[in-house]
Amino acid sequence: MIKYVIIIAVLVLIALVIIKASKPDFKYEANKLVEYLGGIKNITNMEVSVSRFKVTLKDPSKVNKEGIQKLGARGIVEIDNTIKIIFQDDAKKLKKCIEQLKDE
Repeated sequence: MIKYVIIIAVLVLIALVIIKASKPDFKYEANKLVEYLGGIKNITNMEVSVSRFKVTLKDPSKVNKEGIQKLGARGIVEIDNTIKIIFQDDAKKLKKCIEQLKDE
């Protein structure tokens, strides 16, 4: 009986480690996104609407669209100095992390 409890506990622990490892590190992703948007000083405004992350930039020519795509963006639309990025459920979390970076 004790063997089964130990085996189940080990399996649960392994499952938790796998789940933790598969979740994206939003702080890392936020840092990379800021880098791909031309740096924290290039960002003048941010808005989130469901899965869309809308960013107003000082200089949109600094944007690395390929890098943003690699972060998992489903689409990128550029209008004047505004970039709209579609990030499924992660948009709100990324905005929160970037706001924390701006406050530092």
